[in-house]
Amino acid sequence: MKPLEPTGGPADQRGRVFVVTGASSGLGLATARALAGRGGRVILAVRDEERGRAAAARIAAALPDPGAAGRLDVRRLDLADLDTVRAFADRLVADHPRLDVLVNNAGVFAPPRALSPQGHELQFAVNHLGHFALTGLLLDALAAGRDPRVVTVSSLNHRKGRIRFDDLTGARDYSPMGFYDQSKLANALFGRELHRRLTAAGRPVRSLLAHPGYTATGLQTNGPTGLTRLLFGRLLRPLAQRPEDGALPQLYAATDPSVRGGEFIGPDGRGELRGAPTRVGLAPPGADAEAARRLWELSEELTGVRFGLPGA
Repeated sequence: MKPLEPTGGPADQRGRVFVVTGASSGLGLATARALAGRGGRVILAVRDEERGRAAAARIAAALPDPGAAGRLDVRRLDLADLDTVRAFADRLVADHPRLDVLVNNAGVFAPPRALSPQGHELQFAVNHLGHFALTGLLLDALAAGRDPRVVTVSSLNHRKGRIRFDDLTGARDYSPMGFYDQSKLANALFGRELHRRLTAAGRPVRSLLAHPGYTATGLQTNGPTGLTRLLFGRLLRPLAQRPEDGALPQLYAATDPSVRGGEFIGPDGRGELRGAPTRVGLAPPGADAEAARRLWELSEELTGVRFGLPGA
């Protein structure tokens, strides 16, 4: 695969409506900027509205299109709190009964143990449960869209993850990196299971997965502490690619007409750490159908969001 062309052809997104979570910085900001630059209307779903408005202003100022500012909409979304996820979705669907693409991009990385307002471990709550609930609540609006897609951003770390079904909150044994790996595996399992269920139900929405390789963002410095922050935030940072490059796989998954539901898009370089977007494979834990089914049913129970899709 080649990177997206900046304008014209299949990369022209005029008339399409995108929702990008975590769009005030890093990969989300790069994704929102690229989609707006191609004519798309972008809802920047952010936890901090002030930072989100500043990000939208930077995007508009950097684009030659004088109408870009009018296509950017900043809305508050705290994925850690399922009540705010519902409130965000209700308002969004009221204003946009048709959506075209949801990019589940936001995340937290290896913080000290903390719980969400509903009592879930923070990384599992933000990286997985919040996006699971958001997708279910927006699914009907997406089904009404043009070439509708859900792009869930996982990580190379899904390869090392395991779902701790008997200790999801980390009450017995919490490891910041171990629970990050768990959340990224949950993303992979969710994206693939969503594809299976959408296909079984004959729904028009495509579910895809993407990962950015190793990309320098605020994720590595805002959440972790101690040696993890030193390693990923400073020592290894010179090896990482820019957010504009790391965002290419999720942009490709969101817009390229050749991608198919269930595919995983990542960098084509050595170890999938950097490079142009290409189709990559899921590690065996991410392709475990039984774990995916179990996680799906548990996620519906924990969020109270039912998709109404049959198991494949």
